[in-house]
Amino acid sequence: MYPVLPKGFVLGASTASYQIEGAVTADGRGASIWDTFCAEPGRIVDGSSGAEACDHYHRMAQDVGLMERLGLGGYRFSIAWPRVQPSGSGPANAAGLDFYDRLVDALLAAGVAPMATLYHWDLPQALQDRGGWAVRETVDRFEEYAALVAARLADRVAHWCPVNEPSVVTMLGHALGIHAPGRTDLFGALPVAHHLLLGHGRAVRALREAGATSVGTATNHTPVWVAGDTDADRAGAEFYDVIWNRLFADPILLGSYPEGYAELMPIQDGDLAVISAPLDFYGLNYYNPTLVGGPGTAAEPALGVDPAVLEGLPFSIGVVEGYPTTDFGWPVVPDALREQLLLLKERYPDLPPVHITENGCSYAMGPDAEGVVDDQPRIDYLDSHLRAVAQAIEEGVDVRGYWTWSLLDNWEWAEGFTQRFGLVHVDYATQARTPKRSFDWYAEVIRANR
Repeated sequence: MYPVLPKGFVLGASTASYQIEGAVTADGRGASIWDTFCAEPGRIVDGSSGAEACDHYHRMAQDVGLMERLGLGGYRFSIAWPRVQPSGSGPANAAGLDFYDRLVDALLAAGVAPMATLYHWDLPQALQDRGGWAVRETVDRFEEYAALVAARLADRVAHWCPVNEPSVVTMLGHALGIHAPGRTDLFGALPVAHHLLLGHGRAVRALREAGATSVGTATNHTPVWVAGDTDADRAGAEFYDVIWNRLFADPILLGSYPEGYAELMPIQDGDLAVISAPLDFYGLNYYNPTLVGGPGTAAEPALGVDPAVLEGLPFSIGVVEGYPTTDFGWPVVPDALREQLLLLKERYPDLPPVHITENGCSYAMGPDAEGVVDDQPRIDYLDSHLRAVAQAIEEGVDVRGYWTWSLLDNWEWAEGFTQRFGLVHVDYATQARTPKRSFDWYAEVIRANR
C-alpha cells in the first residue's frame, strides 16, 4: 500500500538552476558567484562545475516530458538571476527571461503547477564584486529583479519562493566558506542573514504587487539533538538551534529576531515589518536531524572546513548513530521530519500551511546491463518520509504538499557530480536520461493519491 495523503495534496519535485541548466554563457547569461567559485582550485570535490550540468537549458522539453510521464502535481525550479540580469541590475535580458516563459508554458501544458524560486544561490558576480549580500544595495537589486520576473510570470506561476535556504547561504557561503562566495567571516556573516531576510520580504512585496497569489519560503530546518547530558552540550545545542532554525524563521513568522540578535543586525526602521509580511505557505526543506554538543564534545565530522575556522565556536557537530545513512553520510530519520513539523507548529501558532519544498536522498545506483536503475533505498526513503508527513498531518500540522529533491541527478554544489539525488539518472557524458525504479514508484504514489 502506498502512502495516503489528504485530498488535494500536491506531490511534486524540485530542482535548481545552477545545478541542472548548464549553458552558462548562452544567450547573454552573466557570470555568477558559483562560476567564479568553481574556477578556484580545491573548492569542488571532483574539480567540476555547473557549466554543463544536465544541459536542461537545451533539453527542457525532454525534461518536462518526464514530468508529465511522472504525473507531477507541481515542479519547483529556480530562476537564474544572471540569466535575467547578467550584471545584477538594469533591464531584463530578453533571451534569459524568454527561457523561463517557455518553461512555465510547457509545464502548464503538461498539467504541472509551476513553483518558482527567485534565488537559489547564483548571485550575479557583478553584485558580489560590490559586496554581495553583505551590503544593503543587493537587497535593492533583488527587489528590482523580483519585479522584472514577476511582471512576466506572476500570471501563470502557482507558487513563489523568494530565497532558498538563507541559513545555508549565510553559514556555508559566508561563515564557513564551504559554498560560494567562500567567505569565512563566522559571526561577521550576520549582516548577510539580515539582508537575505530583507530580500525575501522585499520580493514578497514585488510579487504581490504583480499579482502573485501564493508566496512562501523554502527554509532549511533541522531538529537539533543534544549530544550529551552536560550544561555545555545543552547550551551548544540551543545556540545551534537558534542560529540555524530560529534566526531565519522568527523574523518571518514572528516579526522579531531571537533575543540578543537584533542588536547585531544592520536593521533599519521598517525592516522587520517587511520581513514578516504575511505568507500563503511556509516551505520547509528537510534532510536529517543534527547532533550538537558543547565545543569539542561532539565528534566533529569532516565538514570541508579548515579546522582553524571552527575554533572558538560555542558548539560542535557530531554524527547521528544508530540509523542507516545515505551516500552523503546523512542519517535517514523519517520521524525527525514529523518532529520538525510538530516543532514548527508549536513554536509558531500562526504558522501558514506548510509545503515540504525539499526532501530527498543521495544514492549512486546506475543502470544495470538491462538499463534498469534499481534504487530501492531511495524508494524506502521517500516512502518512510511521506508516511511521516501523513502522520504529522494526523497530529494537526497543515501540510499541503511534498516536493522531493530531486527530479534529476544533478551537480551537487561543493560535492560536484559525486552525489546523485534524482528520480532520473543522468549520464553526464551523454546527457542520457534513465528513469529509476523510484521514478516509477513515485508515479504510482501520485496516481494512487489522485
